[in-house]
Amino acid sequence: MSLKRKILELQMKREKALQGGGEKAIEKQVAMGKMTARERIITLLDENSFHEYDLFVEHEARDFGMDGKILHGDGVITGTGTIYGAPVCIYAQDFTVAGGSLGLMHARKITKIMDHAMKMRVPIIGINDSGGARIQEGVNSLAGYGEIFYRNTMASGVIPQISVILGPCAGGAVYSPALTDFVFVVENISKMFITGPEVIKTVLGEEISMEDLGGARVHSEITGNAHFFAESEIECFDQIKKLITYIPWNNGQKARPFEPKEPLSNKYKIDEIVPGNPKEPYDVRDVIRAITDGSEFFEIMELWARNIVIGFGRMNGETIGFVANQPMYLAGVLDVDSSDKAARFIRYCDAFQIPIVTLVDLPGYLPGVDQEHAGVIRHGAKLLYAYSEANVPKMTVILRKAYGGGYIAMNSRHLNADFVFAWPGAEIAVMGPEGAANIIFRKEITEAKDPEKMRKQKVKEYKEKFANPYVAAAKGYVDSVIVPRETRKFLLHGIEVSKNKVDRKPIKKHGIPPF
Repeated sequence: MSLKRKILELQMKREKALQGGGEKAIEKQVAMGKMTARERIITLLDENSFHEYDLFVEHEARDFGMDGKILHGDGVITGTGTIYGAPVCIYAQDFTVAGGSLGLMHARKITKIMDHAMKMRVPIIGINDSGGARIQEGVNSLAGYGEIFYRNTMASGVIPQISVILGPCAGGAVYSPALTDFVFVVENISKMFITGPEVIKTVLGEEISMEDLGGARVHSEITGNAHFFAESEIECFDQIKKLITYIPWNNGQKARPFEPKEPLSNKYKIDEIVPGNPKEPYDVRDVIRAITDGSEFFEIMELWARNIVIGFGRMNGETIGFVANQPMYLAGVLDVDSSDKAARFIRYCDAFQIPIVTLVDLPGYLPGVDQEHAGVIRHGAKLLYAYSEANVPKMTVILRKAYGGGYIAMNSRHLNADFVFAWPGAEIAVMGPEGAANIIFRKEITEAKDPEKMRKQKVKEYKEKFANPYVAAAKGYVDSVIVPRETRKFLLHGIEVSKNKVDRKPIKKHGIPPF
C-alpha cells in the first residue's frame, strides 16, 4: 500500500473516530442543552492548541455482547493544549459513546494523561459527563476508578487539579472530583450523588429529583462540594480560564505575575467601608477590593458558608489568597462549614506558594447545640491546624473585632503569623465588652442604685482597659496599629520582605490534621 493510501486510510479512521457515538447520539446530547466532549475541549482551550492522544484506543470487554461493539476512544477524549498560553493536560468523557461509562481502557486513558501532567508538572483538567462504571466490565471498572483516585491523591499539592461536572457524575465516580482542588458546576446540567433518586426511593421510600438531590445549586449552596457555579457551559469555561491566571503551573513555581495596578480608590474608599458600630454589617469584599490591584477579586465558593470569604486577588502583580470574615452573614462568626472552607483554601495556598492575607472581624464561634453536635470542635480545629502548618507569607489585619477563640483562629500571632496589623477601632478581647462587663462586674451592677447606668459605665471601663488594639500591641501580639488607608502599603511591604521566608518545621513524615 502506498503512503498516499495509508494517509487516506488514517484520515478515514480519524473521521470515524471523531464522530464519537454517531449523529443520533450527538443530536441527543445537544437536545439536552449540552456541548459534545470535543466541543467543550476546543471551546475551553486556546484556538488550535489541542493535541489529542489515544484516539484509536478501544475497549477489551468480551462479555454481555460487548465483543461486537465499537466504542470510539472508549468514551473519553484526552490530550494537551494551552489556556492563555499556559500548558494544561485535559480529558473529557464523551456521553455519546456508551453514556461515557468508565471501563478499563477508558480509565487507562485518563490515568495516562494524569501521569503525563505529573511528569510535565502542568495542571490537569477533567470534564466529567458519565453514566458511571461500565457494568459489563465488572471489577475492571472499579479498578479503573481506584487507579484514578490514587493519582488524584499523589498529584494533590503538586499540580493544580480541576474538575468540571457537565453531566451525571454518580456513585464512586464522584470521589475523583472530591479529591481535586476546584470543582465547577453548571445549573441544570451538573448532577453529583453517591446514590441516585431511584435507589433512595427503593431503600428509604423517599422521592426526590436528580436536581434536588445533587444539582449544581445543591452542591454550591448546601453541601460545599462545588467551588464555582455557572449558569452556562460558556460561563463555566470563562471561570476556569480566569482561575488559571491566578494559580501556578505546579508547586515548584509561583503564579505568573501581572502588571501592577492601583486600586480603584474613588470607588472603594477604605476609610469609609467599615462602620464604627461593631454590630453594623458591611461587605468585607469591598475592603479586599480597596487593597487589590485594579480592585479585582476572584471569589471561590461564593454561595456556601457565606460568613467567610475566600478567593484570589493580586497585589503588586502577585497572586494573593484572601481569607476574611463576612459581617453581612451571621456577623462573620466561625462555624463548622466556614472553618472547613477556609482551612482547605489555606492549605491550597500553602501548597502552591501563594501568600495569605487574613482580614478579621468576628465575634467568635457560633454557639448552639446544632454546632456542638455537628462537631464544631473538630471542624474548628482544622482552621487552627491549617494556619499553624502553613509556611507561606501570612499577614493579618484586624479590622474591627476579634473576640475569643476566633481571634486566635484567624491567623493570630500565636499561630505564627508573620505580620499582624490592627486598625485603631479594633477590639481584641476574650469576649465582647457588654458580655464581659456583665460577668466581671455583675455584683456592682446588681447592687447599684441605677443598674443600667452602672452597666454602661463598666462597659466603657472594659473597652478602655481591654477592648482596643493597644493592649495587644503593648505585648507584641499586634505589630502595628495602622489607619485604614495604610493597609495596602503595610501589606505590600510585608509581602516583599517575606519573599525569602524560611520557616523550618520539625522533621516528620506528616502531621495528623483533624479530618
